[in-house]
Amino acid sequence: MSTKQPLQLTEDWTVVLLGGAIIFLALSGVIVPAPSFGWKDSETLFANVLSAANLGKMGQQLLLVLATAVLGSLLTGKPLRKFIWVFPVVFVVTILALLLAGNARVKALNLEAVIFSLGLGLLISNLFKLPQWFRDALSTELFVKIGLVLLGTGIIFSDILKAGSLGLLQALVVVLSVWYFAFWLCKKLKVDDELAMMISSAVSICGVSAAIATSGAIKGDAKKLSYVISMVLITAIPMMIFMPMIANYFHFKEEVTGAWLGGSIDTTGAVVASGTLVGDIALKYSTIIKFSQNVLLGLAAFAISVYWTYTHKSSAEVIQAKPTAGVIWERFPKFVLGFVGASLLFSFVVSAEAAAAVKDSLKNLQGLWFALAFTSIGLETNFADLFNKESRKPLYAFLLAQTFNVLITLVIAYLLFGRESAALTV
Repeated sequence: MSTKQPLQLTEDWTVVLLGGAIIFLALSGVIVPAPSFGWKDSETLFANVLSAANLGKMGQQLLLVLATAVLGSLLTGKPLRKFIWVFPVVFVVTILALLLAGNARVKALNLEAVIFSLGLGLLISNLFKLPQWFRDALSTELFVKIGLVLLGTGIIFSDILKAGSLGLLQALVVVLSVWYFAFWLCKKLKVDDELAMMISSAVSICGVSAAIATSGAIKGDAKKLSYVISMVLITAIPMMIFMPMIANYFHFKEEVTGAWLGGSIDTTGAVVASGTLVGDIALKYSTIIKFSQNVLLGLAAFAISVYWTYTHKSSAEVIQAKPTAGVIWERFPKFVLGFVGASLLFSFVVSAEAAAAVKDSLKNLQGLWFALAFTSIGLETNFADLFNKESRKPLYAFLLAQTFNVLITLVIAYLLFGRESAALTV
């Protein structure tokens, strides 16, 4: 007999409800301003970031995310008293991480804010023995999935058209070929299924966002996700620096170089930075190709959800030759529906003017939810869990898959954009 309260929801449906509520409020005019975290010295830190006006914006974000998280705890039936003590700690550590990421010198390295939130969380977790009740009160999955629903508002299907037929063709060929190769390689190296799915998506689609979406779709281990994210962010830096140098040495056309960079580097920030190092044409091509791959994230997350639900049966289902439609629906991660629904809403329903008015606020909130999630992952993880002997095979798989990604993307970029007549439509 079920012990659920009448109003208690599953976490996935709660996420869809809360993410949808944030989007509805924004479209209704309740827009939470995005605070600034950019600074280069102590003067700009106090004048811009720690000013009364900017601290007020941070306070408004705190109220929104706290109210949302509290409502999430109530709807899912989680203990609220402990969460109220834990959340302010997570928020303060996350703000410190955003401050570090906002430094001008750090920005020049194109390091994502989530690596700082994860790093600070790991530092605290490994320097101090946090009580078990503190770890249990962390709401990592809730934070990640709300961020993913909001991420859908930035995945606009019309962006596919901006890439033209050649850009879309490259995105499809790269994503499919690299994903399959990476997954095959992981299986050959006996990497477990969860890590294999996350690595394959991260390498082939769009790095951090793809790894997070895949982990949510398969209900993956947060520690494994943090490991994949770390590999993505660390390898993006040398790729961002050396790939433009290689292109310059071999005198690649800017169109080819841009398509190569956009199709193989896993983070959008690193793609923009590397394209800028080459030139305006390379920057345009790299950005559009990257957008094309980003748009495929929603379709990929949905396909991965169906595949995982269909192939990974629980012990109670193993007696069945195939899961029934009801079983698939029961185990299907419902937050994906919120992600896709948000994307469809902003692609075909919301006007361009209305979308532009809420874009910055929702994108900033999305980044905040992800940062909160990775602070939580760090706080509940030990370094020994993140980097150990068992992590070597996933590392080898990731590096080999990334090498294949770089090579196959270069070949495809040259075939599509090496001709004088080849061009993207913008």
